[in-house]
Amino acid sequence: MTGVKTYKTQMEAAKKGIITKEMEIVAKKEQMEVEKLRGLVALGQVAIPANVRHASLSPEGIGKGMKTKINVNLGISGDAKNYDHEFEKVNMALKFGAEAIMDLSNYGKTNKFRQELINMSPAMIGTVPMYDAIGYLEKDLLEITAKDFLKVVKAHAEEGVDFVTIHAGINKRCVEAFKRDKRKMNIVSRGGSLLFAWMEMTGNENPFFEYYDEVLEILREYDVTISLGDALRPGCIDDSSDAGQISELIELGYLTERAWAKDVQVMVEGPGHMAINEIEANMKLQKRLCHEAPFYVLGPIVTDCFPGYDHITSAIGGAIAASSGADFLCYVTPAEHLRLPNIDDVKEGIIATKIAAHSADIAKGIPNARNRDNAMSDARHRLNWDDMFKIAFDGEKAQRYFEETPPADRHSCSMCGKMCAVRTTNLILEGKKVEFCTEK
Repeated sequence: MTGVKTYKTQMEAAKKGIITKEMEIVAKKEQMEVEKLRGLVALGQVAIPANVRHASLSPEGIGKGMKTKINVNLGISGDAKNYDHEFEKVNMALKFGAEAIMDLSNYGKTNKFRQELINMSPAMIGTVPMYDAIGYLEKDLLEITAKDFLKVVKAHAEEGVDFVTIHAGINKRCVEAFKRDKRKMNIVSRGGSLLFAWMEMTGNENPFFEYYDEVLEILREYDVTISLGDALRPGCIDDSSDAGQISELIELGYLTERAWAKDVQVMVEGPGHMAINEIEANMKLQKRLCHEAPFYVLGPIVTDCFPGYDHITSAIGGAIAASSGADFLCYVTPAEHLRLPNIDDVKEGIIATKIAAHSADIAKGIPNARNRDNAMSDARHRLNWDDMFKIAFDGEKAQRYFEETPPADRHSCSMCGKMCAVRTTNLILEGKKVEFCTEK
């Protein structure tokens, strides 16, 4: 039923049997019965990140039965602080249909950029408040109190972000497991490493774990989805599936249920580097331990020795992960591990991740996932290049490649010319002769 607003969050509405306008939009996008979607949101198996203050949002569903969504990371750093360049990346992300954008700015006062982003973006906006803590509070790490961290979370929620990554799972129990099980790469999560450092320097428990209920109250007020960060994610394939990663995953499952009890929507973040043969098992383990909550993965990057090509190494892992149960893929660019990505890197990362997501949707049997592929096949059968360019995800690039070495006969391409297999077969089936030596 649709009724007056008697709820704080999408999950609370779903539990009460209320269908929100966001659910109606998502159900239409996903070609799913809205009542079925409501049930999945009530169970926590689908999240609809939609801050009540994000007026420009076009809502998306993440989770069971949904198309695989992708996220684009951007934001300034101390070495690259040009906001105009970041807005170019925003426009690139929106042009190619990224469903989410995370502002990972970590230098100075970032709220002006973030507010402009929220005001104009139909895509979901995510942040990692821990990155912003030092700049926002103007304090060094050791001077920040537990309650200070919560102030930054509240500031981001009030601004209108739809989801926040909170590394609440790296508590003292997980740190013990991490220290006991030696790693090649230790901690590679930026937010996780800062929390680990703060915990070790102060001797205190992770403030996001210790004051988790207060965090949830802040998020519930604005219907911000919590993305439970994987501080102990593997930073190289040799560290994957170790005690630190799995012990944190167990904690994330516990924190998932606590969030749902407060009607706060949840996503769980997953591994960053992992050999191909481990991916499927990890996806299934996460779904089991985290009670079928939507799973958000970075990659996984499946080999560590191809810097400059990590958009490819991650797309391979992302396709396997999503076809095995992951719901949300964070893009990786060719600049990963090397520098802040430029606009060309962002495009390469988006395209590679879209390939992974779309390939997985075909494998998962998402309704109508093959439609665009079938339309392309039909255009190729007809050798209709104009239709091919319209259907292609990046038609501009496809047309540019075609026209760089144009064929003498437009009913083929310059690779095969008149020996094009499609042209040959079409002519024979039309009852015509195939001739190569006679110029027409």
